[in-house]
Amino acid sequence: MAYVSIPKDLTAVRTKFVLGLTKRQTICFTAAVATGLPLFFLFRGIIPGSAAAFIMVIVMLPWFLFAMYEKHGIPLEKYLKCIIATKFKRPRIRTYQTNNLFDAIGRQIKLYREVQKIAQKTEKTGRQLR
Repeated sequence: MAYVSIPKDLTAVRTKFVLGLTKRQTICFTAAVATGLPLFFLFRGIIPGSAAAFIMVIVMLPWFLFAMYEKHGIPLEKYLKCIIATKFKRPRIRTYQTNNLFDAIGRQIKLYREVQKIAQKTEKTGRQLR
């Protein structure tokens, strides 16, 4: 009797689109072929074939990485977006700040007393503040 293994974690199962590839992989591989092959045929007449093939591989490599690479279930572009945000956009040191109610009341009382002192000085001198 034939048995089929079923994974326990069904989130890891991806639906196949064409030739056993997902939609994402199909799109990325198509883009890789669309950018790499014309460059190969363009450079093949100018430079040696192995150098043209090397340039083609270098141009196609990012597309393959976007198609296949996942870290912790996150695709490469989302992972790179998080890295860029962490390294460049957000500050490295985030200070912990709270708004303590008792401190806020203390600051308000201090400001109120300061205003009262200024008001008393103006009453004694008889001058008005502008």
